[in-house]
Amino acid sequence: MTEAAFFDLDKTIIAGSSTLAFGRPLYHAGFLPRRTLLRIGIASVSYMLFGADQDSLERARDQMLDLVSGWQRSEIETLIGETLDEVIEPLVFAEALFLIDEHKRAGREIYVVSASPEEFVRPIARMVGIDKVIATRIRTDALGRYVPELDRYAMGPGKADAMREVAAEDGIDLGGSFAYTDSHTDLPMLELVGNPVAVNPEKELREIAEENEWPITEFQRPVSIGPRVPAPPPKVWISVAAGVAGAAAVVAIARRWSHA
Repeated sequence: MTEAAFFDLDKTIIAGSSTLAFGRPLYHAGFLPRRTLLRIGIASVSYMLFGADQDSLERARDQMLDLVSGWQRSEIETLIGETLDEVIEPLVFAEALFLIDEHKRAGREIYVVSASPEEFVRPIARMVGIDKVIATRIRTDALGRYVPELDRYAMGPGKADAMREVAAEDGIDLGGSFAYTDSHTDLPMLELVGNPVAVNPEKELREIAEENEWPITEFQRPVSIGPRVPAPPPKVWISVAAGVAGAAAVVAIARRWSHA
């Protein structure tokens, strides 16, 4: 069976919330009123400082469904494609890119696992060289407009359930696989694999990781990645890893694999 590495997106691959990051482009395109944009800004600051618990994530889910109801999916996909480089590219953690590349070189399948809508997650995943995505799916009507219903909510236990499904479909050995996240709400995701890693963990997850002696690492340096191409030469990632804050912890995790 094949091993895999499952990466949460927000505050793990990127420094912030993928959904909140697109607030300003959505506002300028006429999808969001100014008052909603202000709320998004406040929510973004709160998320960066304090993280998110189960209740706040569920409230955000319900508010998101109410907000997007009636939006044309194709228009949102076009907007995200046009603003992706400007909005997301400066937020990508260099340390995450290094680990993604190391897992690829070890022959593991790579997945992004996120509670954000799939339309937001998939382009970001492609930006960092990942094709496989587990994300929230919002239903659309016959005209391609969002309706306030979900086909899948990839949050908390929902992430673990979806990971089990793809593991069965793709022949993934979860016991030999890795998972990376910052939030205690993703505990089911971490407990599902044999190699859980806490990244930039909030207080609750840090305590759980310390109790279970799971590796804890800090991703600290967003880096400009430019156009993504498959399999960059090793010297590129050597220079990235050597120059980023916290890279020693990342390299230490990578070295563990070679002895696994």
